[in-house]
Amino acid sequence: MSFLKRSPVSTSGKIHDITASDANWSYVGFGVHRLEPGQSVSEVTGDNEVILVMVEGLANISCNSQDFGRVGDRLNVFEKKPPHAIYVPNNDTWHATAATPCTIAVCCAPGRGEHKATKIEDIHLEERGEGSNLRYIYPIAMEDRDVADSLLVTEVFTPAGHWSSYPPHRHDEDDFPNMTYLEETYYHRLNPSQGFGIQRVFTEDGSLDETIAVSDHDVVLVPKGHHPCAAPYGYDLYYLNVMAGPLRQWRFQNHPDHDWLAKKPS
Repeated sequence: MSFLKRSPVSTSGKIHDITASDANWSYVGFGVHRLEPGQSVSEVTGDNEVILVMVEGLANISCNSQDFGRVGDRLNVFEKKPPHAIYVPNNDTWHATAATPCTIAVCCAPGRGEHKATKIEDIHLEERGEGSNLRYIYPIAMEDRDVADSLLVTEVFTPAGHWSSYPPHRHDEDDFPNMTYLEETYYHRLNPSQGFGIQRVFTEDGSLDETIAVSDHDVVLVPKGHHPCAAPYGYDLYYLNVMAGPLRQWRFQNHPDHDWLAKKPS
């Protein structure tokens, strides 16, 4: 069994509860709640800021300073509608009550109290890559949006037979502006749900090299190295990325053997 893969602990309730300490790193935490209508959950943020992503379904969400009302739009993540997301700062408490069956992702990283609770809006779909490297991105909270102290969060839809997080790249050194150290989690979903995806996590010196088969709702931890994904024929792959490190900037380097792919004329 891969030490980088975390499978859900149940089919309902809090199916993932990954802290930075659990992952043996310093910044990123990640959780997932799967709720039925009428079920509620509350969590204290403590030292962490949180971005709640409505992966699917509808819920009433509030925190100490604001009631956001009904949040969500898509009932199934593969409807590919824009996600709804809520930012909650550190030293706060958030509450959610499901209005429909829903999946709520809890993205965590150290907070500094520099941002107020807010709904993150105007999230637009982007295309990236070409050919069998084409994928679709919802940049929920990347560095061009000043919505968080530490967190970088994005969604990726990879069509069947395509690759993403490709060419292989890494962001495991604190060497800005050439590269930033960012821990990262991948929360995977498959359509149809009985499918599987492939993710490889590997370093250039070979000290880490794992190829992982992921199922619906699995989470992969990326502590270092390159981390491309592939969706087999017949199965679309979704993943939610959470990144954080000392600096809220995403700077990476492609694997030197495969960097030519990024420079290939279109």
